[in-house]
Amino acid sequence: MAHQKKKTSPACAACDISVPHKICFTDQGKGPKGCPTVAYPSVLETANQAYAESDVNRFAHMASVQEAHCYANRDQKPYVMQPCKTRIVETCEFAKKMGYQRLGLAFCLGLASEAGTVGEIFSDHGFEVVSVCCKAGRSSKDLIGIEEEDKIFRGTDESMCNPVFQAMLLNRENVDFNILLGLCVGHDSLFFKYTNVPTTVLAVKDRVTGHNPLAAVYQADSYYRKIRHPDL
Repeated sequence: MAHQKKKTSPACAACDISVPHKICFTDQGKGPKGCPTVAYPSVLETANQAYAESDVNRFAHMASVQEAHCYANRDQKPYVMQPCKTRIVETCEFAKKMGYQRLGLAFCLGLASEAGTVGEIFSDHGFEVVSVCCKAGRSSKDLIGIEEEDKIFRGTDESMCNPVFQAMLLNRENVDFNILLGLCVGHDSLFFKYTNVPTTVLAVKDRVTGHNPLAAVYQADSYYRKIRHPDL
């Protein structure tokens, strides 16, 4: 039996074709070897069929409408992109477009002050807010087998972050839509696994950059170039 030639895996992040000439941007464009737009028609067809489901179609439709509404003066010709909405305003507007009334706010205890402001903003926009911090329940890290050397504050009965509890509690509260604020890497993943409703992210945890992880990416060839050399 002849060996089947393995397809090159998608590598969009490494594509060096300029945006105006990408096949995913224009039907006159081109793609590199392994380009998902060209090499995976059956997966694309299956994905596109999913939008036939009414709830998926409506969600995707409103998300695309919201995307356009984040740019001003789109009637101008020629058009130069003019972003005009912050992430939190965009979140509020999208939730209104979807008809959501009850929002879940899952946040890190380290961003309690920010969570207070975020909750107030959502309330000012007319939403009912149900909020749960990561340490709610005060489950001990002993529950997941954390040794003393892997605690932040050694010699204490340290509370663990409990994103499963956060998700389950918000499920029980019948929220329409969840917003994550500052959950750690991995903890956010568990929240996504256990939530029953659509979820978006307002901000992620980055202890070094003031929760702006792209700061390190933007300076990966200058002040943060050490991140390119994990063994040094």
